[in-house]
Amino acid sequence: MNKIAIIQINEAGEPITTRLQKKYPKAEIISRDSVGSNWKAFDAFVFIGAMGICVRTIAPLIEDKHNDPAVVCIDSFGQHVIAVLSGHIGGANDLTRDISAAIGGQEVITTQSDNAGLWALDTFEKRFNWPIASDIADMNDCIFTFVNRKPTALLLEMRDEGTDYLEQTKPDHVTIINDISEADPQKYELLIIVSPFIHNTPNNMLELHFVPMVGTIGFGLAHHPDNFECIYDEIDEALAQRGILPCTYRYCTIDVKKDEEFCELLREEYNEEVEFFTAEELAAIKVPTPSATVEKHVGTPSVCEAAAILGSNHGQLIIPKIKGKNWTAALAIDEKYLRHKQGHIEIVGAGPGDPDLISVRGRKMLERADLILYAGSLVPKALTECHKPGAIVRSSADMNLEEQCALMKEHYDKGHSIVRLHTGDPCIFGAIQEQMAFFDANNMHYHITPGISSFLAAAAELRSQFTIPERTQTIILTRGEGHTPMPEKEQLHLLAKSQSTMCIFLSAAIVDDVQKELLQEYPEDTPVAACYHLTWPDQKIYRGVLKDLAKIVHDNHLTLTTMLVVGEAIDNRQGLSELYNKHFTHLFRKGN
Repeated sequence: MNKIAIIQINEAGEPITTRLQKKYPKAEIISRDSVGSNWKAFDAFVFIGAMGICVRTIAPLIEDKHNDPAVVCIDSFGQHVIAVLSGHIGGANDLTRDISAAIGGQEVITTQSDNAGLWALDTFEKRFNWPIASDIADMNDCIFTFVNRKPTALLLEMRDEGTDYLEQTKPDHVTIINDISEADPQKYELLIIVSPFIHNTPNNMLELHFVPMVGTIGFGLAHHPDNFECIYDEIDEALAQRGILPCTYRYCTIDVKKDEEFCELLREEYNEEVEFFTAEELAAIKVPTPSATVEKHVGTPSVCEAAAILGSNHGQLIIPKIKGKNWTAALAIDEKYLRHKQGHIEIVGAGPGDPDLISVRGRKMLERADLILYAGSLVPKALTECHKPGAIVRSSADMNLEEQCALMKEHYDKGHSIVRLHTGDPCIFGAIQEQMAFFDANNMHYHITPGISSFLAAAAELRSQFTIPERTQTIILTRGEGHTPMPEKEQLHLLAKSQSTMCIFLSAAIVDDVQKELLQEYPEDTPVAACYHLTWPDQKIYRGVLKDLAKIVHDNHLTLTTMLVVGEAIDNRQGLSELYNKHFTHLFRKGN
C-alpha cells in the first residue's frame, strides 16, 4: 500500500492515530472534509471513528471496485478494524489484517470468499501479475458462481507461483483438467484458465482467463525503421494470429540495436525489460531458421530466434521466426514455466541430508512427481515424505544403471513427472553423466536442479570459512584413488602442493592411503576434520591433525557418507577481509 490517508473523526481516536503513524510513517493525516478532493490521490483511507460517519463521507464518491481506493474503519478505541470498501482489488482486506495485527483489534472482513476460505479471484491479476483475457464484465458472475461452490473446471497450461498456489489450495468443487476439450458445460458452470494460449470456451459456460507473463520475445530490427511506433502492436497481432496472447515479460535482441528508437520505446513507454546479446553469444545458439543474409550483416545467422532462446534461459521456442515489414520476432518460454504433457525427468540435488536444506524448487519437484527414484544409500528417505498421494517412491540402492533407466523410461512413456534424487549437488560425484547419455539417446526431456553440496555443509557445521585472506583462496573438491583410478595429474600429493583447503569425498575406506599422500605436502599438524552424515540426525564430526587422520576414521568406524576436510582454514579466526576495513573504498562505501 503506497499512499495511505488517516482521517481522525474525534479526539478519542488520537492514540490510534499515533500508533498508525508509527506503523505507516509515510501516511498522511487529512480532514474528513478533504476526502472528496483527495479520493484519487490515495490508495487507502483509514477512518478512526464511527462507521456511519465513514459511510456517509465516502458514499457520493464510490464508483466501482476496479477504481475505488481501499477504505478501512477503526472504532475510536481500536477494538474493531473493518474492511469497508475494495476488500480484494483495492487491498482493504489485507490492510485490515495488517492494522489489526499492529493495534491488537478484531478484524472484520465480510467478503464471502475470505470467510469461506476460497480464492479471491479478483485479486489474481494484481497478486500474480496475470492480466485478464476474458470479458471483465463477467467477473462478478464468475465470482458469484465460484463462491457458491458451483462445479468449476481449472485449466493450467503454465507453471508459476500462482499456479502452485492454486494446486495447493484447490477447493473440492474445482476439478483440474488437462485439455480444453475436457471443459464440458454439462459438468461445469465455470472455466478458469491460466494460459498464454488462446482458447475457445464452450457455450453456456462462464470463463475467467488469466494470462501468466512467461514469454520472452526475441526480435530483429531494420536500421531505424520509420514505423517503429507500430512494431509493438504488430508483434502482438502476429502472435495472436498464431494463438498466443500478450504474455511477454522480456524483449531481447542484438546489442548493435541498443540505440534504436524501438528499444527506447519498449523501455520508456511500455516499461518493458529489454536485454541485449552480442553477435558471438547469439551465434552459439542452434536455431531452426538460420539466415546467411543476417549473418553477413550482423555476424550471427540468427537474431530473433537466438535472442528468444537465450533470453528465456535456453527455454523452448514456442513461435519460430515471424517476419514483419521491418522486424522479425520469435517467442520462447523458460523451461521452468512449462508443463510438459510428455514425460519429464528432473535430476534434483537433495542437499547434504537435512530435508530443510533442499532447494525450494527441488521440494516443489518432489511434491509434483509421479515417480521419485532416490539414491537410498546416500539420501535420507525423509526427503521424499513430501510426495503427493499415489506417487511411487523407490530407492535405487539395489538397482543397477539399466534397471534405473528402464524404470524411468517406463514412467516417462506414460507422460509422468519423474524426480531422480541425488545426494548433495548432482554435478559433484553424482553419477548422472551416464543417465543423461541414456536420456539423450532416447530423446527424453530432462533438467537439473542444483543442490547444496556436502562440502558447503561441512564449512557450515565446522563454523569455518574455507577461504582465508592472504592464506588460502582455493577450495579443492576431490577424492582418493580407490576402485576408480584418479587421473595422473590429479593425484592427491600433487593437489596438496597448493596447501589449499581440500574436501575429500568418498574416501573414508582408503583413509590410510589418503593420509600418506597428503603428508607428502601438508605439515603433519595441519587441522583436519572427519565429518560423518553431515546435517543428518546422527551427524558426527571429529577434529584433529593430519598425522592422526587415519586413526580418527578407524577408531570411530567411519565409512560411507564421510567428508574429509584438510587445511588451516578449519577453525581459523585469523586474517581480516578488506571488504569491511574502514579504510577500504569500494562501490558502496568510501574509506576513511
